[in-house]
Amino acid sequence: MRTIIITAGSVTARAELNDSPTATALWEALPIAARANTWGDEIYFGIPVHTDEEPGAREVVTVGEIGYWPPGHAFCIFFGRTPASRGSEIRAASAINPLGTIVGDARVFKQVRDGEKVTIAKAEEPGK
Repeated sequence: MRTIIITAGSVTARAELNDSPTATALWEALPIAARANTWGDEIYFGIPVHTDEEPGAREVVTVGEIGYWPPGHAFCIFFGRTPASRGSEIRAASAINPLGTIVGDARVFKQVRDGEKVTIAKAEEPGK
């Protein structure tokens, strides 16, 4: 399992990546530093990965899911409702490629403010 560390402002969390082609492209582009944009209970920011929508792309996601938004070449962290949500669902602006899941409570990202520094790095493997 490929694990990443996401630090946004004062928040640090681990996430596990899936085996999708987009997750592999992200892994190969690490480390990444950017500035957070907030959209409801979502953080997103541009990354140097440029891939198309994958067959499993979808708009409705779950708390703690991370994804790649192809139109904006953006990494997304979902931790609650967005302006596009309907009812209690969590909905992206448009289809995202699922990348994996935050380990633990993703709602800690509610503390992150627009413009704060965000970094994504590979987690060190135990024993290295």
